[in-house]
Amino acid sequence: MGSGPDLSMMNDLNQSGAGEAGAPQRSWRLALLHGPASVQDAIRNLDSSGMQIALVVDDAGELVGTLTDGDLRRGLLKGLGLTSSIEPIIQRDPLVVPPSLDPEMALQLMRANKIRQLPIVDGQRRVVGLHSWGELVGVSRQHISMVIMAGGMGTRLLPHTEHCPKPLLWVQGKPMLEHLLDRARAEGIVKFTIALRHLGHMIEEYFGDGRAWGVQIDYLREEHPLGTAGALGLITPAPTDAFIVANGDILTDVRFGELLEFHRKHRACATMAVRLHEWQHPYGVVHIDGIDITGFEEKPVARSHVNAGVYVLSPTSLSALTAVERCDMPTLFARLRTRGDRTIAFPMHEPWLDVGLPADYEKAGGSVPTTARSGKNENS
Repeated sequence: MGSGPDLSMMNDLNQSGAGEAGAPQRSWRLALLHGPASVQDAIRNLDSSGMQIALVVDDAGELVGTLTDGDLRRGLLKGLGLTSSIEPIIQRDPLVVPPSLDPEMALQLMRANKIRQLPIVDGQRRVVGLHSWGELVGVSRQHISMVIMAGGMGTRLLPHTEHCPKPLLWVQGKPMLEHLLDRARAEGIVKFTIALRHLGHMIEEYFGDGRAWGVQIDYLREEHPLGTAGALGLITPAPTDAFIVANGDILTDVRFGELLEFHRKHRACATMAVRLHEWQHPYGVVHIDGIDITGFEEKPVARSHVNAGVYVLSPTSLSALTAVERCDMPTLFARLRTRGDRTIAFPMHEPWLDVGLPADYEKAGGSVPTTARSGKNENS
């Protein structure tokens, strides 16, 4: 039995997990691993390629099998050492696809089989390419646009919002709006439109055209309050594909790409992300029928789904709006249902907080508003 894993080796495995959406395109040839090879050889391969998979091939370039960092972790935990052969842990019957397969179909296969890499082989089983989840999803999302609603007065957070727009209030070292932008950018979204009104010039001065963040930012300027949906009627030219809308005062780890895919899969006109909210009644509840007691519940918990302030809209939904009319999102969804369009809910479980009250701001780790500076992006 070989020696057990050491901490440096586990760190190497952790570092080899690069390659999510937004990562640079890498050559699939870096993932080729010619046998015979040791565990250490495989770890070095994962680390250098950053693709989270090693494609084990023979001298003719034919695929013998695959190895992921998970396979290596399990082997190390079972007692394999750095110099041990990878033979016992090679996955010898991986899912593979031909070069002719459409990338969108490859993405569907990866999703259905819960895998992040998909080798491409020719008729002789020679490796000719590799589909990567991060690259496929990242590239496909370059065309996704997001509209951020940031024009509200923020009256419930006075006096913080007297001289600072609510989305620019600082939380954990940067404005709330920057957290949202960074979260979307991490999934490969690079096109943003921000709807402005109250102290909107401060938001525009801070973010500019988005170049400092590596994204493109345009602005919609409301002459008067248009609600959480009305500003969408100002978009010119009108979108030609489904787009994401988010309130600028939420903090969330929702997967925007999964939300969009859910919308498309169910052929919806409008999708609303919803969050389960639980509230415990402070008293025992008595159920009655007339004057007769029919039952008791001791401090029951009420459960309901609440609007999370994140949406996906198809272009046709905008025909229910006019450019100068106030309209909130619930009203827009009601109009779409009335005319027969499909509106659906996307249940989310990710962390989420609507920073609406001083207690919420404190819970989020808010700090005293800092004067906005143009193009500030310490993390870029």
